[in-house]
Formats: sequence, C-alpha cells, structure tokens
Amino acid sequence: MATTQHTQAARRSVRKAASTATAKAKKPISGTATRTRATLAKQGTARKRTVSSASRTRMSSSPKTRAELYEMAKRKDIPGRSRMRRDELARKLGER
Repeated sequence: MATTQHTQAARRSVRKAASTATAKAKKPISGTATRTRATLAKQGTARKRTVSSASRTRMSSSPKTRAELYEMAKRKDIPGRSRMRRDELARKLGER
C-alpha cells in the first residue's frame, strides 16, 4: 500500500514530466531569429558532412575493425600500436 509520501512523490513526478513535455514542444523554424536559423543550418550541414564521410569509409575495402588494423600494424612493426585508436592505426598504415 502506498504511503502519503509515495503518493505525493508520484504526483510531483507526473507534474514535472508534464511541464517538461510542454516546455520541449516543437516550434517552427520560421518564428526563430535569423542568427539562430543560420546556426542551425551550419549544424545540419556539419552533421551531413560527418555522416557522408562515414558512409564512404564504410564502403571502402579497408579493414573495418581496430583488431584487423592492429594485426596489420603488428606485421609492419609500428611502434606504439597498442596505445593507438582505430583512426590513428588507419592513418599510420595509410588506410585513410
């Protein structure tokens, strides 16, 4: 059985969730300031660039995992390979 404290806490949580949902209601971009629209456009363009470059990387025939790159680096005896991230290994191996 729920105590008075439990009931009050539940009511507070419901009110908080309801106010948060209304606070985050979507607004049309046409009603925002020009500077804000420009910033949003730049963010969208940057995101698109990131996604498209990632797609190109996935489509290449190069090894996809860090483990594969690490094995190649091991064969070529590249120093510091164990501390390198995937992108660093790829760069050292000339994969990118």
